[in-house]
Amino acid sequence: MKILTEPIGSIPRSPELVTAITTQANADELNKLYAAAIADTLKEFAETGSPVITDGEQTKSSFVTYPLEGLTNLASGGMTINFEDGHSRQLPLLTKGPFRYGNYASKYLAAAQKLTSLPVKQAIISASALSLIYPPDGIEGYPQAEFIADLLNECEKDIRLCLEQGAYKVQMDFTEGRLSLKLDPSGGVLKHFIGLNNQVFDRFTVEEQQKLGVHVCPGGDHDSTHSADIDYADFLPDLFELHVGSFYLQLASEPDRVKVLKVIKQYLKPNQKVFIGVIDVLNPVIETAEEVRDRVLEAAAFINTNQLGTTDDCGFSPFCDDVSTTRETAFAKIKARIEGTKLAEAELTT
Repeated sequence: MKILTEPIGSIPRSPELVTAITTQANADELNKLYAAAIADTLKEFAETGSPVITDGEQTKSSFVTYPLEGLTNLASGGMTINFEDGHSRQLPLLTKGPFRYGNYASKYLAAAQKLTSLPVKQAIISASALSLIYPPDGIEGYPQAEFIADLLNECEKDIRLCLEQGAYKVQMDFTEGRLSLKLDPSGGVLKHFIGLNNQVFDRFTVEEQQKLGVHVCPGGDHDSTHSADIDYADFLPDLFELHVGSFYLQLASEPDRVKVLKVIKQYLKPNQKVFIGVIDVLNPVIETAEEVRDRVLEAAAFINTNQLGTTDDCGFSPFCDDVSTTRETAFAKIKARIEGTKLAEAELTT
């Protein structure tokens, strides 16, 4: 029985690249480092045996802010996301309309495809995350309803351009989903987010939706999380209402994986596939292939193998300045995922 395995997206940048980014090196130097980083990432991904790869998000400022790069209608002071270790990330605020992306993810995809013959997966940010840049007090002459209409159009375009570019899969990052239950335990914000993202997904055919996926985790920045205390049992029933074919769930770092697997079994729909996290990206200890195998076999006791895949809990470096994990550790963990998934396949087919 073949078990699919896919990465989430980001790979730690080299120390040289991080220094160049954070010290705002000149454009020529930075572009040379970017080109080398993409080529090296694709090469190292291929060496792990990964059947699907990414560009490691080497040239993104972060998984969430890439569409905002270069925009002049933004100001500081947006929503702050607090992590358990005490650090925080803050979104900007939109100052005027109309809202248009400064970058589309297909740009990163095209650059990677020129350097590899392997299938390339592309991550994009959710409409729900970007909806948070609209100021609570509104914008004169640009009502929120008009902003949302523009946002939905731009998010659709971001996905459609990737599909047209030949992406193996387009994965929407939805880390704010679990966080929303921390901010609003009633679930109202989560349902709003689900509805907003479904307005985007419903613009695609059923066949196209099978090439779309959603990734969720409790955050993973500087080896810290923002919503790991939120119970999956309160989150997954709504999550599986999203109109996509694939779901990528953080699971390796969960304290009670069996409890989560039981909830997945209850709510996973027949036309959906779930990729369970078998690699804890926040733990520096590299998993063995046997540990990964055992996590897959554990999941297979609850999920039909034709609906089961494996992945990493999260991207290894979602923000460009995150140096909490080395590239060597990230690729070693990915290789363990590939080898452990193959070991599980062998046991499940005997």
